[in-house]
Amino acid sequence: MIVKIVTLFLVFIAVLGFFGKLRVPGARKLGQLRDRARLASTKCPHCGRYKIGKGPCDCRKGKT
Repeated sequence: MIVKIVTLFLVFIAVLGFFGKLRVPGARKLGQLRDRARLASTKCPHCGRYKIGKGPCDCRKGKT
């Protein structure tokens, strides 16, 4: 009984692995473009450093 459960579990994990390896053509390129756009939007337009969080950049904190 335990051998049957372990075998079914291993077959299930193998099937999940096969489906995980499948790729949609062009999906990676689209993801890379989206990542580049997101990184570009998180840069400060004044100093060019990456902004962390939603607040203002350190170069503009006291200069309202």
